[in-house]
Amino acid sequence: MRDVITFQGKSVDELEQAFRDSIDDYLDFCRQRNEEPDKPFSGRLMLRLPTEVHRKVYVRAKKEGKSLNEYISEKLSLAT
Repeated sequence: MRDVITFQGKSVDELEQAFRDSIDDYLDFCRQRNEEPDKPFSGRLMLRLPTEVHRKVYVRAKKEGKSLNEYISEKLSLAT
């Protein structure tokens, strides 16, 4: 996530409580600013492609010895 949430404690119980308090503070802060809380991305992306594009990308990935996922991930990384 882009935002930073910090907490500390000297025991597991203190850490857990400090974590919960920090999360509550963050959510309150977001509400005050009328913003959605930042959430981590899962890393999963559902993508629909025309069948011909799908086939061409698959063939290119295989020629490079990569899985379709590796190939697409690499290409998207270069585009950012």
